[in-house]
Amino acid sequence: MGIIKRKNIFITGGSGFIGRNLQEYLHSKYTIFAPSHVELDLLDTKKVERFIQNNNIQIIIHGANIGGGRDTIDQRDVVQTNLTIFFNIVRNLDSLEKVIHLGSGAEYDKSRPLIDVKEGDFDKQIPQDDYGFYKYVCSKYIDKTDKIISLRLFAVYGKYENYLFKFISNAILKNLFHLPIIISQNVYFDYLYIEDLIKIIDYFINHTAKHNAYNISSGKRIDLLTISETINNISNFKSKIILLNKGLNHEYSADNHRLTKEITGLSFTSIEEGIRKLYDWYKSNLFKINRNEIKQDRYIKYINVKRD
Repeated sequence: MGIIKRKNIFITGGSGFIGRNLQEYLHSKYTIFAPSHVELDLLDTKKVERFIQNNNIQIIIHGANIGGGRDTIDQRDVVQTNLTIFFNIVRNLDSLEKVIHLGSGAEYDKSRPLIDVKEGDFDKQIPQDDYGFYKYVCSKYIDKTDKIISLRLFAVYGKYENYLFKFISNAILKNLFHLPIIISQNVYFDYLYIEDLIKIIDYFINHTAKHNAYNISSGKRIDLLTISETINNISNFKSKIILLNKGLNHEYSADNHRLTKEITGLSFTSIEEGIRKLYDWYKSNLFKINRNEIKQDRYIKYINVKRD
């Protein structure tokens, strides 16, 4: 038998939450290239082209972007910068096997509740925020292009996410530090554990997609109060749960039937199991985390509260 050659995969955004997890889980199966910004400026068209050619890149997992989080609320030039990076990547399609683009549920317009939103609901409304609009423009291009798959992410959680404002990680750390868990306003999300996302991406690395876009979600919604109670049930310490505002904020959940129909036997980590895994990971790494930063909770003020 001949030697099976490993695929050369270029991960953009390799130092971020999803990128770090991708590198950890995929490096044993593929040859991974994940240059830092210092090593490769994704805004430089020619440098990106040369990098792809010089390293014989076959597949790109595109996750690099700016904006979209509470830590980048005042980020400027979100649309211009992100679209430049996107097109610097996809202009090289002729030399690639495929591009797996990490899209977002924000493409459906998060200024309204998104309840079990379907792929067919795309383009019924144009997103009002810069980040959602950038992702929307990418999907409009992908819809008319071969060799690009858009995986529309909703609420992915796991190790390496920004625990200063990502709710599950933040709530776990508050519990571990014996602090109250503070919820600005209750809301339903469709959370997906990071290891499940990696399995899905790995599938699309090795299979030809039947569609250009997929909602990437667990198909189950859960509210922040229930998540807080789940953390308390896992822990020996029971954090006080403080709800600052009444009512429910805009739901953010997705229909995932297109995905589960395509990937036969796809299973998802339960929210209880995922939270327990993440709780144990933070417990082992608690010495690396500044308790005062968690207590300060400086990003909670940026949450938009829905008023009835």
